Amino acid sequence: MSFCPERCTLGIEFGSTRIKAVLIGPDHAPLAQGDYTWENRLENGVWTYPESEIWAGLQAAYAALAADVQARFGQPLTTVGCLGVSAMMHGYLAFDENDALLVPFRTWRNTITGPAAEALTEAFGFNIPQRWSIAHLYQAMLNKEEHLPRLRFFTTLAGFVHWKLTGRKVLGVGDASGMFPIDSAATDYDKDLLARFNGMAARAGYPVDAAALLPAVLPAGAEAGTLTPEGARLLDPTGTLQPGCPLCPPEGDAGTGMAATDSVAPRTGNVSAGTSIFAMVVLERPLRRVYPEIDLVTTPDGAPVAMVHCNNCTSDLNAWVDLLAQAAALGGTAPDKGALFTKLFELSLQGAPDAGGIVPVNYYSGEGVTHFDAGCPLLLRGPESAFTLPNLMRAHIYSAMATLALGLDILHGEEVAVDTLTGHGGLFKTPGVAQRYLAAAAAAPVTVRQTAGEGGPYGMALLAAYALNKAPGETLAAYLHERVFAGAPASTLAPTEADRAGFTAFLGRYRGALQAERAALQAENRG
Repeated sequence: MSFCPERCTLGIEFGSTRIKAVLIGPDHAPLAQGDYTWENRLENGVWTYPESEIWAGLQAAYAALAADVQARFGQPLTTVGCLGVSAMMHGYLAFDENDALLVPFRTWRNTITGPAAEALTEAFGFNIPQRWSIAHLYQAMLNKEEHLPRLRFFTTLAGFVHWKLTGRKVLGVGDASGMFPIDSAATDYDKDLLARFNGMAARAGYPVDAAALLPAVLPAGAEAGTLTPEGARLLDPTGTLQPGCPLCPPEGDAGTGMAATDSVAPRTGNVSAGTSIFAMVVLERPLRRVYPEIDLVTTPDGAPVAMVHCNNCTSDLNAWVDLLAQAAALGGTAPDKGALFTKLFELSLQGAPDAGGIVPVNYYSGEGVTHFDAGCPLLLRGPESAFTLPNLMRAHIYSAMATLALGLDILHGEEVAVDTLTGHGGLFKTPGVAQRYLAAAAAAPVTVRQTAGEGGPYGMALLAAYALNKAPGETLAAYLHERVFAGAPASTLAPTEADRAGFTAFLGRYRGALQAERAALQAENRG
């Protein structure tokens, strides 16, 4: 197979548990990949990743991809046509005038900004969730944190990495929409709300120009800099990768999920499911009122999107699969983890539609949709529950999407139209299982494509391809729908009556189990 790297694009995404790099060819098919596993840490009450691991993980993921290219095509990777970086949205990375990190990276997973989020939501008339960057900044002001007088810039993880690779402090509009509210007509921060924030900051004792602290906003396809010599060495310390390739605007994992699923046009939506789970629905009209459970963000080209974001998805499910693997090892078998996941997911299809009365609460951390500031995984069952392995697995997969279903109920009440949801991320790797359950949970058809398991980094590579290949006037929606996904293999499942009734019964029990979750947190003095 001939290999022309100048026609390929590279997407690198910093996910919650993996940093993954995906290289795609001119036909948009994945050619090579590499990854690095990492985990957030709870240090001094803050979920964080150490700065050193950001760069170690980036280099390891890229090195694995470069080795994959060498093995497949027999040549080193010296350049690409365009490169893009994406990452978990939101959070807080603050820097001084010397570009030094002022406090440890505060990730999206933190629920430590409640007073700030509440005050900003009331002042703006616009929902500001706790994980948003501006909530972290304002909470730091309310807390009188000592680093604030030295603050000169703050950004997201994607913006930080892009800055170090190119020297430019910019952000794609989709990721920027999780830092501060966006005016979709201007594809920029809302000027009226910037002025309102400046007034609030001054009254808190920290007069600032918020616009000067934030990264510049760019839409999909815009010129966003080139790989500098320093950036090339940071990405590839071997010196094989040469500087000079263009980069597209850095994006958040919500934007890459939309790109990876052809979900940037009105009436389209997607669900990304991994450590967190969130649904994105591109709106035809504004919502009738402000909902604390619903984020208003944008597509990578600036269109308004309703987002239901849940902090907790697969962490508890993964822990149970690890436990079952340990049990298997006692019998002298060391199962392949990927194969075990597949077998257990398929086994869940033999479970009862309502999971037999078993109810896990999968909260490792706080959850904005249900108004929890902390989490404590629970497993509840009664003496009459059918405690079987198929039911247990079905219950855990249901639990991974239960809080999302509670948020989607709000959009159903708003009569938000969506023709189909497209699922992507690790939860959908086993064909026909999570897809089927999500259709029941969302009461809508769910489509899964062959690239569902690639998720965000594949979407980032597509955004890089759009920047490299777009024709004059060609929109992102047209590029994805007509050039990338036209005729692409996909499967669509509509909810069955039995699954819908079963999930509804499970969700009723799940709502009740949240009372036990609150009681458990109160008993531990955590909630």
